[in-house]
Amino acid sequence: MAYGGMGYVDAVKDLASGVGMQVPEWQPRTPEEAHKKERETDLTALLERAMEFYRAELKKSPRAIEYLKGRGLTGEIAARFRIGYAPDDWTGLRSCFDAYSDSSLVEAGLVIEQDGKRYDRFRDRIVFPIFNARGAVIGFGGRILDKGEPKYLNSPETPVFEKGREVYGLVQARDALRTSGRVLVVEGYMDVVALAQFGVGYAVATLGTATTPVHVAKLLRLTDELVFSFDGDAAGRKAAWRALEVSLPLATDAKPIRFLFLPEEDDPDTYIRKHDKDAFERLVREAPTLSGFLLAELRAGADLGTAEGRSRLLVTAKPLVQKVAAPALKLQLVKEIAELARVSQDEAERLLELGSGAPAFRHAAPPKLNRTPPASLEWKLLTRAFAKPEVALEIDVALLNPDLPESQALIEWIEILQGAADPEAIADGQVSELIQSARHAELLESAHANLHMELKLPVDAALSEFRETLERLRTRVPEADQLLQQKILKGTASAEERRAFESKFGSERR
Repeated sequence: MAYGGMGYVDAVKDLASGVGMQVPEWQPRTPEEAHKKERETDLTALLERAMEFYRAELKKSPRAIEYLKGRGLTGEIAARFRIGYAPDDWTGLRSCFDAYSDSSLVEAGLVIEQDGKRYDRFRDRIVFPIFNARGAVIGFGGRILDKGEPKYLNSPETPVFEKGREVYGLVQARDALRTSGRVLVVEGYMDVVALAQFGVGYAVATLGTATTPVHVAKLLRLTDELVFSFDGDAAGRKAAWRALEVSLPLATDAKPIRFLFLPEEDDPDTYIRKHDKDAFERLVREAPTLSGFLLAELRAGADLGTAEGRSRLLVTAKPLVQKVAAPALKLQLVKEIAELARVSQDEAERLLELGSGAPAFRHAAPPKLNRTPPASLEWKLLTRAFAKPEVALEIDVALLNPDLPESQALIEWIEILQGAADPEAIADGQVSELIQSARHAELLESAHANLHMELKLPVDAALSEFRETLERLRTRVPEADQLLQQKILKGTASAEERRAFESKFGSERR
């Protein structure tokens, strides 16, 4: 899992395929699922052929070769990243695919169909193949050689390519990630390649999309330190703040997250050329930590010389600190914020709603599992929620029994989803990646596996049981009130007790 950057299931399948074995499916595959898997295999084969075509075209284009040389790239680096060139031809891929009218070329994102006409998506561009963790080509990024827009063009979302879960250059960066203990997230393909050219091999890039929880969870699993690099302009700082918000629930006490801001006139490519590797890596090592960046932004957004400004600081900090899952990091942030706001730590915790107003079990260690799964409503909710992750957001955590480990795990899963860019876009295959670094990972993984391997419920059935259980939870009467309810039914309750019960639950309970 660490070496390949894969989830548990993909890692098992990868190992098995290497020795000619097939992993049994957790549940019988439906015809639709079997067709989907077959299509994915077909599409990656098409993308592989397209990659080889683009690489061959690069060798034929002196202009493209001169462009890459002008950017300081060697043939060795170009070969390592399998860089190619899409010719300046509306239908250049015809020479690669005899069946240019095949709908699969559109599905793979290689060809665009519009108004009854077809043409290549990538034309007169340097082409950067994008690989998944298993080394299969899943898409491309194309950079224009001359001035023009868009500067970068990416493959669209396809059955094999999800921008929100993949990063560019991960396959090439594996060895450097392990050696350095660090991963650097930059904004462009050329940044990754140029840094590798100068010996900084631990850089990867997001694929034309904002940082997602899947990106953060995947990269933290692979290395000990995560560094985001952004331009120093307003757009760069906005992107950095978005990355910070996504990272808060996933940050750990043992693995620092940093935010590197380069001078406005530079990106990693230009900076390392102007200076050198040592100067660039010194900036990386000295980059502000997540807490440093967060506190600096909070200070900048409030006038701490006034009571109103300090109050604003607390209001702004509240939703951010509440997202932090790492106990030691949260404690340090609370102390710093209390000092800035000129209040005591206890007062800060109360104002940030981190004390008695918040569940005290959020910092608990992952519970040890029993062989027999729990039988509580909370456990049933947790297992069924994995059928469609975003439905967990429907749960009112105040209804959960705080003494149950499954409640602790369920609340953490809800926090992870709240930090996701798009909870509805989280596929089942991404769940393992999101929960692996969770505090209650063992219980979450057990619940996830319970749904697929033991219950084997279809999605519709699981969702139906989820909502039925949620309704039971909403109508559940606390133990003390159950005793009062029994007194009312037996006719032994006083008039005052009856009024109190009906005021709390309504007369229909009787």
